[in-house]
Amino acid sequence: MTAPESPPDSAVAPPDAETPFTSLGTRAARQLATTTKSAPQMQAITSRWLLKMLPWVDVKGGTYRVNRRLQLRVGRGRVQFDHNGADDIKVIPETLTELPALRGYSDTAALQEIAARFRVREVRAGQLLFDAGQPVTEAYLVVHGRFTRFTPGKYGEEEVTGVVTDGAQLGDEAIGQEDPRWHHSVRADTAGVVLTLNWDSLEQFVARTPSLAAQLAAFAERQSKPMNRKGEADVPLQAGHVGEPTLAGGFVDYDLSPREYELSLTQTVLRVHTRVADLYNSPMDQTEQQLRLAIEEIRERQEWELVNNREFGLLHNVDHAQRVSTFSGPPTPDDLDELLSMRRKTRVFLAHPKAIAAFFRQCNRRGLMPGTTTIEGHEVPAWRGVPFLPCGKIPISPQHTSSVIALRTGEADQGVVGLYQTGIPEEYQPGLNVRFMNIDTTAIMNYLVTAYYSMAILVPDAAGILENVQVGRTAE
Repeated sequence: MTAPESPPDSAVAPPDAETPFTSLGTRAARQLATTTKSAPQMQAITSRWLLKMLPWVDVKGGTYRVNRRLQLRVGRGRVQFDHNGADDIKVIPETLTELPALRGYSDTAALQEIAARFRVREVRAGQLLFDAGQPVTEAYLVVHGRFTRFTPGKYGEEEVTGVVTDGAQLGDEAIGQEDPRWHHSVRADTAGVVLTLNWDSLEQFVARTPSLAAQLAAFAERQSKPMNRKGEADVPLQAGHVGEPTLAGGFVDYDLSPREYELSLTQTVLRVHTRVADLYNSPMDQTEQQLRLAIEEIRERQEWELVNNREFGLLHNVDHAQRVSTFSGPPTPDDLDELLSMRRKTRVFLAHPKAIAAFFRQCNRRGLMPGTTTIEGHEVPAWRGVPFLPCGKIPISPQHTSSVIALRTGEADQGVVGLYQTGIPEEYQPGLNVRFMNIDTTAIMNYLVTAYYSMAILVPDAAGILENVQVGRTAE
């Protein structure tokens, strides 16, 4: 049986200019047709879970004051370093005020002298910095590397109590003690570099610097006052008594310098030509579409600021005591459990999508199946019942590490709240207004688009961070 003959070329090839059409072509027909259009699309729009999950407080005065009980135990911060070479590493003197004993100290010359007394020491993996029970003879600043803090367990085993990483301090808690001794041992997990300060050298400098001696004496006196487990000024109480003993009296003291948050803002000037606004408004209003996309961009930047802004953003304002480092690098269920244990009523985890994927990989290796929960009709992953939500505004470092943020939210629970003001002039959305500015000599209309916002952490344990989260894949 022979194959059918191929049709002539004229039957499959498009007709050339000399071949007449027998009906109206599509190209000509489109001249009488109207295309169906989509609204302008924007690839950078994200779910913006942080903005959705925050309870927003209306700040009518433009400033929000967080009143707290008097805090006697000063929180820690992180010192910073100046790298001029492998062996030329110096602590930046002004950042020494992040140490609790030097918080608020303003003598720049004394800070520079203290910074100059630190010496660089390289540490190899497995090296023991000090052992529990030994006298404190040096203070340490960790330039880089990972160190494990551990103590002997009740039955002779090694009990890990924490991980120390870049910018942390060891030994400054011995200030004001008669015979300071280490309460734990510290071992280097990786090769690293630390700066060391000899205590004898420091004491000699303190003896001839009256302002520094007064600073340290005031710190020691403050630490000796009665305080509760959170470091707040204690209230005298009596329990379990019988008869008619004389009850101790007292009062709840307040912080006389509470922190105040002023509303920040994100602004842009939207420009639309009058000819475009007048003539090209069907089927879609050009000004409305321009405004919609501009507001989407403003909201994206608003969430970025709530995460990264140095004044009020989460990554820079979470208390140092509420920061923990991953034990092995990738985010494991153990790491998330430790982060959960640091606060009550954790409402949400926020992490970069790659960090969430890294956590799922660790669950897969252990044969665990994370649960799910429903938020606003969306089924989202959860750990221990706490939703694990993506936030692409949390950065990934050049070393492929990121952070996981845990939040307790709401004023009633002394959590984290968003701040905005409603009822502002020409309000377009809550906390956002659109104000017509003018039409310039080039016939362009100008609209000022502004969003006002901020964020407040009401008490330190309302937010916590799991740091140094490795998001890359590791060899099986």
